[in-house]
Amino acid sequence: MKKITFSIWGLLLGTILAYGQADISPAPAQTKPVTITGATIHIGNGQVINNGYITFDKGKITAIGEGTPANTSGADVIDASGKQVYPGFICPATTLGLVEIEEGARGTVDDDETGDINANVRSLIAYNTDSKVIPTVRSNGILLAQPTPSGGLISGQSSIVQLDAWNWEDAAYKTDIGIHMNWPVIRPQGRRRAQPTPGTPQESPEERMLKALDAIDNLFTEAKAYAEAKPAVINLRFEAMKGLFNGTKKLFVNADGAKEILQAISFGKKLGIQVVIVGGKESYLVTDALKNNNVPVIIRETQALPEHDDDDVYLPYKLPKILQDAGVLYGLTGTGFWRQRNLPFEAGQSCGYGLTKEQAVSMITMNNAKILGIDKTTGTLEVGKDANLFISKGDALDMITIDVQKAFIQGRDINLDNLHKQLYRKFAAKYGIKANL
Repeated sequence: MKKITFSIWGLLLGTILAYGQADISPAPAQTKPVTITGATIHIGNGQVINNGYITFDKGKITAIGEGTPANTSGADVIDASGKQVYPGFICPATTLGLVEIEEGARGTVDDDETGDINANVRSLIAYNTDSKVIPTVRSNGILLAQPTPSGGLISGQSSIVQLDAWNWEDAAYKTDIGIHMNWPVIRPQGRRRAQPTPGTPQESPEERMLKALDAIDNLFTEAKAYAEAKPAVINLRFEAMKGLFNGTKKLFVNADGAKEILQAISFGKKLGIQVVIVGGKESYLVTDALKNNNVPVIIRETQALPEHDDDDVYLPYKLPKILQDAGVLYGLTGTGFWRQRNLPFEAGQSCGYGLTKEQAVSMITMNNAKILGIDKTTGTLEVGKDANLFISKGDALDMITIDVQKAFIQGRDINLDNLHKQLYRKFAAKYGIKANL
């Protein structure tokens, strides 16, 4: 009887899980050359080729130029006349693939580890390639991402993934490139905070922050000593932090305030660590320090209200232009996981506040690639780089005209279907509406 009951429940569970799932398998490796002709090609470095062509083979770009390609023998030729070709957009800080349902389903949230010091935690192995959110993001031209851990003081390690894979091993594009931390800030005690035991000294917000800063300083000082020595006993946290001191990893610091940004810059300089600021709402106040110390900024979002009541209400929209003019390397990431599909639109909106269209494209392609240390293989459309690109019928930075019709990751022709499109087709058929997706 127990066996029968178990089988019935197993069948029901399988039916529930299968319902509405998109049958989207990863693309096979490229087997023959592909040439795209007649397109407006956005290189990603500010240059544009009108009526251009691009050829790629075995996952690498082999030719790019204006006019007609010299030889298309043996290649699949795609006529993209009147269409636009872009490098694949890159999301440099996201919980995509780590979170599936934000509220009420804790089993689908895997971006935060227990404890405050988790340098040895690897977000890559928690990355879920079967996430139904990933295809919806990919359909807007986002082909690479860095799923990042959160929580605690030292959140863990991150890797770059390409968004079309069977498992996390297949997805890995560049592994363990950085460690993420949340810079301490002064937070006042809430009214619901438990009352201290009588006679116990109370800590002010400033004291708590200073204690956290001391803990960070001690941790990194010990980690650096460990990296320079040959310890007899392996410390997994310090092993993970070795790359910070030999230049193979970057320290991604979540910090918004000008004070915290300056503290992080000084901290990295003292220890010889490459620091990247994530968030940077007040980075416009410390552009000289950022530029002089070669510290880039990953802007969290532009579609937001300003940090302070007396700030310019359009300040978040203007921030990319301010950093551009100051000579600071900056990128854009967006927030959360499903909202990553809005990344190109947030970039495009910055064009109304000072950036040129190509600067906005560079912000989410070349700039993000440079910050992540993958610009030698992707981020721009150049001979020898990976064929990570897509074709859009309209402007990919405009939510009204974007229409991604083809996408390639390392030359592989990616399936652009997703659950949203399937549901649209399903109910369009029910009500007799002509579906063009």
